[in-house]
Amino acid sequence: MCIGVFIWKAHPLHPLILLLNRDEYHRRPTTPLSWWDDDDDLGNHVILGGRDEVAGGTWLACNVFGKLAFLTNVREVTSSSDPSRRKKSRGQLPLRFLQSKKSVEEFADELVRENNVEEYNGSNLIIADLGSLSMFYITNRPKSDGVTATRVSPGIHVLSNAKLDTPWPKAQRLEKSFKSLMDKYGEREIPLEELCEEPLMKDSTKDEDESKLPGICAPEWEHQLSSIFVDTETPMGRCGTRSISTLITKTCGEMTFSENYIDTDGLWKERTISFNIGEKKLETI
Repeated sequence: MCIGVFIWKAHPLHPLILLLNRDEYHRRPTTPLSWWDDDDDLGNHVILGGRDEVAGGTWLACNVFGKLAFLTNVREVTSSSDPSRRKKSRGQLPLRFLQSKKSVEEFADELVRENNVEEYNGSNLIIADLGSLSMFYITNRPKSDGVTATRVSPGIHVLSNAKLDTPWPKAQRLEKSFKSLMDKYGEREIPLEELCEEPLMKDSTKDEDESKLPGICAPEWEHQLSSIFVDTETPMGRCGTRSISTLITKTCGEMTFSENYIDTDGLWKERTISFNIGEKKLETI
């Protein structure tokens, strides 16, 4: 699941604005937005993001040098013919990029050359460098194409559970709402508070027209996943949107990362951290 919308290199004051919902089972152990304890050679905490405590990876994180990575899964019917085979966690892919010294282009080329389509389940990965203003979209689906990488063009994009900008109904709704918000401010600075308070990532509207849905999974499951904000009960427990992340960058090098998340007590909480790219000066709200 998961869905994100972002504007890239199309605003004079904000090189990147990103909103991302993480959908997951509520019982899966998770650490909310924070600086990770993984140090660099100088003992500095350089990675900022939420962390999956089961596999150790992340769905969205950045580092102090201006690198950023986030991902979604690809919706597909998985085979149970070989249940003993365990695939690598796709949450390791953003972490690999953030810990690498390679450029965006070099890292994308590395994954393409590895071409380990079967090593991970279906994945959509976005990697970016705010310093060089470079961004690539990398996916390992469809399998017949191998691993492919494409430079992301300036503009508004939606990443759901198919290829980047696939016009699924909820992706189209999200793009329309996000564009309206961008049009409201034009070329003016967009306050973080406005983005966090916007209801577009909390939209629980479901599509009733089954013919418009992807038709990959069972109809009832497709219906439950047709909303931007997902909340449903399954035989394996409650599942759906566990966090809503907002990341906004400025041309001056300031990055602000905010996360609304469900804590272990079941209550929604918020954490915001700001820093200047290249500096270890930060503020937590």
